[in-house]
Amino acid sequence: MNQKKILLIDDEQDILEILSYNLEKEGYEVYTASNGNEGIEKAKQIIPDLILLDVMMPEKDGIETCQDLRKIKELQKTLIVFLSARSEEFSQLAGFQAGANDYIVKIIKPKILISKVNALLQLTSQVSDTTKNITVGDLMIDKDNFRVSKGGQQFLLPKKEFDLLYLLASNTNKVFKREEILEKVWGNDVIVGERTIDVHIRRLREKLGIGTIQTLKGIGYKLVV
Repeated sequence: MNQKKILLIDDEQDILEILSYNLEKEGYEVYTASNGNEGIEKAKQIIPDLILLDVMMPEKDGIETCQDLRKIKELQKTLIVFLSARSEEFSQLAGFQAGANDYIVKIIKPKILISKVNALLQLTSQVSDTTKNITVGDLMIDKDNFRVSKGGQQFLLPKKEFDLLYLLASNTNKVFKREEILEKVWGNDVIVGERTIDVHIRRLREKLGIGTIQTLKGIGYKLVV
């Protein structure tokens, strides 16, 4: 039994019923809401681990709902995934910009969707408050000793590359926006060129593998291990 809570927000009752049935079979505790306002109120009450959210809904659409959810302090660690019939690039970009962790097109088969949900909820960084170590897949980061290893291979990274990698690894389900990276890695008082992040990302990819860091054009970066 997964013992994790999932909130479904969608105005299509058949979608809610199908998803509820399949997720409950996996052992998840499932809650539903038929519009954005109801979803926000229910999310405040149950503090779900994951929210599956439709884009096109009456009263309040999914983008606005996502933005409002991200303003709630208690839901900062909740994963938000759009599940929408809209597959256009601009819709997906809008979803990520609103604070979503992922965007899935509704034509996906239930079994594949369940696999994605399982992966999202299981692929979380293992962070120790005492040692500040992070382990994600075969990537291990020791913050105290500035050590990085991947697949058994050790890497010696410059300070800013290390800090950037540590930030991305601190939440593998999050897309880090460029502004946040600049603030947390370089600080507000330091003036850097607009290509600085790109250069550091390229160097990390050269060392750790091209697919280690995913770029979401116009938004930011996320760690994929």
